[in-house]
Amino acid sequence: MTAHLFELALPAVAVKGEAALYPVRRVFCVGRNYAGHAREMGSDPNREPPFYFTKPADALVPGGGDLPYPPGTANLHHEVELVVALSRPVYKCTPDEARSAVFGHAIGLDMTRRDLQFAARDKGRPWCLGKAFEFSAPISALVRADGPKLKGRIALEVNGEVRQSGDIDEMIWSVPEVIAHLSQYYHLGPGDLIFTGTPEGVGPVVAGDRLRGTIDGVGELEVVITAEA
Repeated sequence: MTAHLFELALPAVAVKGEAALYPVRRVFCVGRNYAGHAREMGSDPNREPPFYFTKPADALVPGGGDLPYPPGTANLHHEVELVVALSRPVYKCTPDEARSAVFGHAIGLDMTRRDLQFAARDKGRPWCLGKAFEFSAPISALVRADGPKLKGRIALEVNGEVRQSGDIDEMIWSVPEVIAHLSQYYHLGPGDLIFTGTPEGVGPVVAGDRLRGTIDGVGELEVVITAEA
């Protein structure tokens, strides 16, 4: 038996009402999947097919709580999102086939170093520094999927003030469509999370701000921005 040089714990997310955790191997994120957010980012939502970026699994902050302000940025933004967890393998599947692969849903925050993201975008470079950093993906407990489609309001408050508000139905590409499209390029399966995009209203936060994300039928997620670690 081959021994490892050191042990690494696989990131995991709680499942509401259950003792067992959902282990996470990959985190995919859909860019600009709500028309209002696409427009506020300077894009035409009627022309773009889905596109993706990733975050490392250890960027997750299960359960929320304190979130240290990240280094290297002066413009940290919030993006509240519906997160989908998969439960079975799918590859080059149809949207109808994708529905049966959904294990459950959670609330996620795609925290973004917007200044670094825009600097990379303007030079045609990857978004890694702007998106894929430590503590950039707070996530609530998963709620097992109940029924073929999740509907309802998605919102984010900062210090009690509503900053983002929309409806899951306003997605340009639905959850089954996103899974089916992504499965044309990846062998998806258990342990994969997909952040499905954010409604308009993204904006900056600073140390001391309290964020509260909510999605009907899923629950809530609270985060407090603390000083840089």
